[in-house]
Amino acid sequence: MNDPVVIEGTVDSVLYSDPDSGYIVFDLDMGDEYITVTGSLGNIEEGEAVRVTGEYMTHAKYGEQFKAEVCERKLPATESAILKYLAAGTIKGVGPSLAKKIVDRFGTQALHIIEDDPDRLTEISGLSRTKADEISQEFRRVNGVRTLMIFLGGYNIAPSAAMSAWKKWGQFAESVIKKDPYMLCIPEIGLSFTVADRIAADMKLSADDPQRIRAGIIFFLEECMKGGHTCIPREILIRRTAEILKVDEEKVADSLQAACDEDRVKTYERDSKVFVLLPEADHAESYIASRLVTMTAIFRDSGADNSKLIDIEEKTKIITYAEKQREAIAKALSGGLLILTGGPGTGKTTTLKAIISLYEQKGLKVTITAPTGRAAKRVSDLTGYPAKTIHRLLEVMFDASGVPKFRHNEQDQLSADVMIIYEMSMVDTMLFEALLKAMKLSCRLIMVGDADQLPSVGAGNVLRDMIDSGRIPTVGLTEIFRQAEQSLIVTNAHRIVNGEYPDISRSDGDFFFLMRNDIDDAAQTVVELCARRLPDAYGYDTDDIQILCPSRKGKLGTVELNKYLQQRINPPSNSKAEIKMPLYVFRDGDKVMQTKNDYDIKWTRDKEKGTGIYNGDIGTIVKVKKSGTVIIDFEGRMAEYTRKELEETELAYAITVHKSQGSEFNAVVIPLLGAFEKLYYRNLIYTAVTRAKKQLIIVGSPQILRYMVDNDRRTLRYTCLTDRIIRESEQDT
Repeated sequence: MNDPVVIEGTVDSVLYSDPDSGYIVFDLDMGDEYITVTGSLGNIEEGEAVRVTGEYMTHAKYGEQFKAEVCERKLPATESAILKYLAAGTIKGVGPSLAKKIVDRFGTQALHIIEDDPDRLTEISGLSRTKADEISQEFRRVNGVRTLMIFLGGYNIAPSAAMSAWKKWGQFAESVIKKDPYMLCIPEIGLSFTVADRIAADMKLSADDPQRIRAGIIFFLEECMKGGHTCIPREILIRRTAEILKVDEEKVADSLQAACDEDRVKTYERDSKVFVLLPEADHAESYIASRLVTMTAIFRDSGADNSKLIDIEEKTKIITYAEKQREAIAKALSGGLLILTGGPGTGKTTTLKAIISLYEQKGLKVTITAPTGRAAKRVSDLTGYPAKTIHRLLEVMFDASGVPKFRHNEQDQLSADVMIIYEMSMVDTMLFEALLKAMKLSCRLIMVGDADQLPSVGAGNVLRDMIDSGRIPTVGLTEIFRQAEQSLIVTNAHRIVNGEYPDISRSDGDFFFLMRNDIDDAAQTVVELCARRLPDAYGYDTDDIQILCPSRKGKLGTVELNKYLQQRINPPSNSKAEIKMPLYVFRDGDKVMQTKNDYDIKWTRDKEKGTGIYNGDIGTIVKVKKSGTVIIDFEGRMAEYTRKELEETELAYAITVHKSQGSEFNAVVIPLLGAFEKLYYRNLIYTAVTRAKKQLIIVGSPQILRYMVDNDRRTLRYTCLTDRIIRESEQDT
């Protein structure tokens, strides 16, 4: 990224201002020139002296502008600037005429008089003491936001955070922060623990201050959530938090107890161990368990014989369902709560199509959803029925604090009679809770997924936990159908999940193994496969081929391979614009992936408009514009990214196995060499193999492949959902 530019001057005129978001556009008088400044800088008034940090940009319509990230400000000091400031209507009750009288009487001391000695305002003819007090109070209120921005700006904290703090605490905001800087970490403000800790250190707050330790506990729990855990054993939390904060474990234990007493964190006991959770995770697991157990009672198997309906469906569709498929269809019809699980080639989609068809014949409204756009498109293509992502189905909106919420919830529920969730293994705890809340209690629920795949990127292991509870009706499809048996991808995937070594000896099928024991050689082979060999042999383009890596790091990790592949597949060209970012250079034609949920990004598709691009969405850069924005095509959804938004994307010629969940690709290349041993385990290689539709090529060491098959250490996830479901069901009986 280019070094930031710093400019300063006096605000000449405010062209646009949004008081809610803090976004502002103003002309800055720099003495010898004017420049238009834009950014989320808060409430800035004409006449203010400001120092802004950012970069020059060229807007397609408005020309050269300065996009500011940080603004340092101070009240105007000269008589002309003070007059302009007061005359602009900044202070309620002070117009141009009164502003001139105040400046004429008090000169450069005018603002000081208004704030600290308002009685002197009565020296101006016609100005009462009451009016003077009102002007002074209004000035303090307006100046309070400015003072807070200056205070936080000293720590390079964006004005938007100051605006949020002011909305939360008003005139007490600065004193609240000074008393406890870690209050800036609450969701409404959203600053990281690291930033708050830096402020606390500057304020000389002791390292073992209870406020710091409590904030550190919550920070560690938040990091655990990011790592996939909904909870963490108490002893691990105490030990790791003490290590992170460099304080005694005893003091962490004391602060933990205090946080529990204040309901800042929750505890749950199972298997004679105490687990600690954030309140939102505790509520989510508790709600899911309670709702599922209620649904098992509502949709208890009626015992109705639906065999004739299934027979008719077979004749109509000219198909013969296997015994387990018939069992799943029957349970869906006679009950209404079902987990349908199984590996590739076992007929999950065929079974699902029958379930949907028969539900519709009963006059029920069926809604299909999936956790990602690719998974939604895939199930739609496979079944012929429309599908939406869970986020789009629930419709993201924002509360008064700017925190994303879903429009559909317990107060505004979906109209579906049947909810089908596809790729259930990818659904995390918080998202599942939100979906359940948006469903009517009478809505049936069919969950389809492969429990042997990696768990969700978000916190929890919902599908596996539900199955392990033994309380949710489940049908596991195990029979590989004849057509699928012809695929080595399918048969080898089943061998892997059963702990057997895959057949890597053949070169006449769809599963190939290219042995490479040198990392540089392996990297070169991977690049050649993607750039030349697979396109030449099968006519594939960039979107058809996907490299799946166990790790981001190393020469065979996603970061380095993406750079190699970009240089080979989409090299620099005079005809291609590009933009330099901290990790990558992005140029026209690059394949990219969104790495975090962003609910604000607007997109269009034909006449349809929407917002939100989500973690794992893959697209292609259509155009890097001269203004610095980038147009990305996410499978028909066209979105324009600012440089800031672009920081949440990466090149996607190579992605991690975790990021590939819910997707299928015509050809998959898997490098297996030189990564961390802890990433070599069975369900990771199983997930990678099952992403391939037509060709799979593994490049690397057969010893590593065999090690992964032998290593059945599943991804460790600390959760309490299984136990909660069991307890809830026992209480219900």
